[in-house]
Amino acid sequence: MSKAISKTGPVRALGAMSGTSLDGVDTAVIETDGVAIFGFGEVGYREYADQERSVLRQGLGKWHGPEVEAATAVVNKAHAEALAEPSDVALIGFHGQTLAHDPQGRRTLQVGDGGFLAGALGVPVVWDFRSDDVAMGGEGAPLAPFFHFACAKWFGATEPLCFLNLGGVGNLTYVDPSFERAEDAGALLAFDTGPANAPINDLMQARLGLEMDKGGAVAAQGTVETGALELFLAEPYFSRMPPKSLDRDDFSEMIELVQELSDPDAVATLTGMCAAGVVQGIEHCPTPPTRVLVTGGGRHNPVLMEMLRVSLDCPVDPVEAVGLDGDMLEAQAFGYLAVRVARGMATSCPGTTGVKALVGGGIFSVPETEHTQP
Repeated sequence: MSKAISKTGPVRALGAMSGTSLDGVDTAVIETDGVAIFGFGEVGYREYADQERSVLRQGLGKWHGPEVEAATAVVNKAHAEALAEPSDVALIGFHGQTLAHDPQGRRTLQVGDGGFLAGALGVPVVWDFRSDDVAMGGEGAPLAPFFHFACAKWFGATEPLCFLNLGGVGNLTYVDPSFERAEDAGALLAFDTGPANAPINDLMQARLGLEMDKGGAVAAQGTVETGALELFLAEPYFSRMPPKSLDRDDFSEMIELVQELSDPDAVATLTGMCAAGVVQGIEHCPTPPTRVLVTGGGRHNPVLMEMLRVSLDCPVDPVEAVGLDGDMLEAQAFGYLAVRVARGMATSCPGTTGVKALVGGGIFSVPETEHTQP
């Protein structure tokens, strides 16, 4: 396998994503020239063991220190294992694990060493995707919108639509596929809608010793507490104009709002808060979307999906409805973005992160040398 990345034509890239829900590492192959999608390849998943997940949790919200070092070691080991197959890829896109995110303070931290992985795997690695964007005044998130634009073109969308990713945090991408390029002003608007699975998972872990509300089973038994929901929606974040982004724990007080509720009512209320944040977010779109395509773990929660369908004035479907893989979309996105970085293309723009100009962030590490800026 050649270590050099060709300047034109399709590249077979392998992307990896470890989200704020701390479940594990998703890996996915994509074939792209950094603009169009030519095909999707193998996918994989490497779950974090309970002890590894505990180490990662201890690092959340921290910028340095022994907890961060321990989390980095876990991320490096897990990704080295997850990315060992398939071997016939020309490039790896490595997101790392977000521990802390403070765009107002011009800093963001995704742990994991792409240089180490390049040496361990013998493949060039693009990593640290967010720092350049934040340094230039952007939110550093979300980063998948350029890929969402390519996906809309791939399945032939002609009308404005939204991609909604419900991971630890919810984020929305408004795509107008009538534009030729993702970089064109008006083609994209993206922002975080609010907390999604993270507070639900945290409450399930704290109260019931479970990692998640699987299938929305607990929420289905409860009732949304409207008073808590109203207090949640009074947060200034929801009236802020996008682009805007959140740290995983920015709404940690949500747990306090439901502290006195029964387990089913508490989980139902947190689920309702997630849906309400999305509904508020849709109001920021330039035009009403013709449909909302949902990706991430939240689409497996029928209670949450029904809340969205009842509240929005357009069809709400999992991304599988258009032939995409909602479990692997973010991993595919970082494979796609890695090719863009390697070829000097932008990965974010004012409409996606609020950055002042087009930015192609990322560090490019090759197995034999120190990492460099592309």
